[in-house]
Amino acid sequence: MGKLSIVKYAVLCALGGEIAYTVCMLYGRWLTGKAAELHLAIFQLFPGFTDIGFRSWLMGAVTVAVWSLFTGCFIAWMHNTSLKK
Repeated sequence: MGKLSIVKYAVLCALGGEIAYTVCMLYGRWLTGKAAELHLAIFQLFPGFTDIGFRSWLMGAVTVAVWSLFTGCFIAWMHNTSLKK
């Protein structure tokens, strides 16, 4: 496997993170009881997240995007520096 493009890999990680986040938010709509409480409590770890609404979704999406971009850059950088020359 050759070198990875850091920007391309980071953007793909962010896209995957946003898709997973949105699917998880939609899945949470069907939860009831203790499972719904736990689901909301976990999402409230994101800064600015208060309830299941557009503003909270947007704040969570921004948080996921930032962390996904950082993680994607870091993974691609680690991969590229580990290649033998």
